[in-house]
Amino acid sequence: MDRADLRYAAYARERLAAMPPPADAEAFALAYNLLQLAYLLVTDLETRIHRPRGWTLPGFRLMFKLWLLGPTQPARLAEISATSRSAVTNAVNTLERDGLVERRPLPEDRRAVVVGLTPAGEAAVREIFAEQTSREQEWFSCLGADERGNLTDLLGRVLAARPKDAP
Repeated sequence: MDRADLRYAAYARERLAAMPPPADAEAFALAYNLLQLAYLLVTDLETRIHRPRGWTLPGFRLMFKLWLLGPTQPARLAEISATSRSAVTNAVNTLERDGLVERRPLPEDRRAVVVGLTPAGEAAVREIFAEQTSREQEWFSCLGADERGNLTDLLGRVLAARPKDAP
């Protein structure tokens, strides 16, 4: 399929390959394609699945974490989401307002709280998870199982080795 964004990426890569260092055509192409994919995938999931329900992808991702982990402290949610505590607090406030999550005191420390799904929140996550999984499968259907596994492993390595001052 002839797409303007892919034509541009090929053109830019070719131009950069002809330039002296520090130009790095391979690093550019990798970053460009990864950013373009992330942008398009997020936009697609938001537009088709989450916004029609009044949700955001980050809100769903937070609820998905709670579905897998069970009740979790907000600081832990921020840590595993690679986001700020204030961003988690804002998302929890919205989801709590909508009756999808609730804050509960920790039995061993009544000053600390955990966030957990409500029954309505769990039902919503199950429903939307099925839709999102189906759409993710469509996105990656051009890759075989081994290719998907290799790509997942490679991206995991990049994430694990990211610069120490990166989020």
